[in-house]
Amino acid sequence: MNILLIGTGGREHALAWKIAQSPLLETLFIATGNGGTTELGVHADLDTTDHQAVVSFCNLKSVELVVVGPEAPLVDGLSDSLNQAEINVFGPSKNAAQLEGSKQFTKAVCDRMNIPTAVYGHFTNAADARAYVQQQGAPIVIKADGLAAGKGVTVAMYLDDALAAIDDCFEGAFGDAGAEVVVEQFLTGEEASMFFLCDGTTALPFGTAQDHKRVGDGDTGPNTGGMGAYSPAPVLDEAMQQRVINEIVNPTMIGMTRAGMPFQGVLYAGLMIDDQGPKLIEYNVRFGDPECQVLMMRLDSDLVPLLMACAKGDLAGQSADWSQDFALTVVMAALGYPGAYEKGSVIKGLELLDDNLIQVFHAGTASTNGVITATGGRVLGVTARGGSASQAHQRAYQAVARIDWPNGFCRSDIGWRAVARET
Repeated sequence: MNILLIGTGGREHALAWKIAQSPLLETLFIATGNGGTTELGVHADLDTTDHQAVVSFCNLKSVELVVVGPEAPLVDGLSDSLNQAEINVFGPSKNAAQLEGSKQFTKAVCDRMNIPTAVYGHFTNAADARAYVQQQGAPIVIKADGLAAGKGVTVAMYLDDALAAIDDCFEGAFGDAGAEVVVEQFLTGEEASMFFLCDGTTALPFGTAQDHKRVGDGDTGPNTGGMGAYSPAPVLDEAMQQRVINEIVNPTMIGMTRAGMPFQGVLYAGLMIDDQGPKLIEYNVRFGDPECQVLMMRLDSDLVPLLMACAKGDLAGQSADWSQDFALTVVMAALGYPGAYEKGSVIKGLELLDDNLIQVFHAGTASTNGVITATGGRVLGVTARGGSASQAHQRAYQAVARIDWPNGFCRSDIGWRAVARET
């Protein structure tokens, strides 16, 4: 079959890498891809905000399945347009995508379905939000309600930081995403993520992971889109996974169906695990980046039939097979990230990493006549498999050391929790 993959990041490179392995694939079109996806499919110069252009492209190229990688097209309703044109699509409807597109929407679902989550307040003006924060005190969490490219959340350890974050939101730092604000209780415990493939009725568990949001070693510095990840997440043992299913995900699926917006696609549950069990921090309606990279490295099953089953509502009875290996991704970012950074620096040495236990997934890159240049903040996801977290960690950092990119940097402690558990 012909498949169209939408997106440009490391997540999409990992999905393209896995989809390209399927014997069911004829041609993979990628809109618009990056420097690492050029050998996996045909890049399409397609404006994915123009829904009719996407539909026309699919009809012209006989595309049987569209896989939407990032959240923005989903929140914009691209899946609805494709479904109306009777084109199979992996990704939720515009209404269902509110689980990521609006923090308040998700909190309301949690309220209706008694899903464990942080105590919160929802505000449409700065004065009320500031009064609530002053009453609650710090530490506390300030979230822009809408999509803010991973930058709309402030974990404020001090009251002044919380008040400043509220002002940032309502003064336009995050555009329309900050027009409303959710203020949450600060949760303690260990963060982890669990993923589910969904067809509107069935939710198939699809791996666990832990990521590292802070830019610096020891989880210091500002939040980023993610500086690394590993899978599986040891804190999510079988018993805890079952609690996530029973207490969080199944009620969400039921609640969404009752609301007339059954969820189809990938449901990514960001969790806090403490002595009482799991609590939902937030939902995403697409694979994480870099969590997708480690999941695809461990997935033994053909991905394409699973994605198509989600699109057609045929997921019941399907299963996913996983390697017992750990996988670990170290993100290499441009110097200055997550602040200002330069583009255009040349990356060398990638051709030396010829090892089936190592994959370098490109995020912010371009390829011109075989020369790879950096075009974004997070640029590469150096990913390795190993029989243990320690072995995957060692292999990933050995691969990082062989990449010649003076303008890049990475954290040196990705996977420290899992390695510490082993030692």
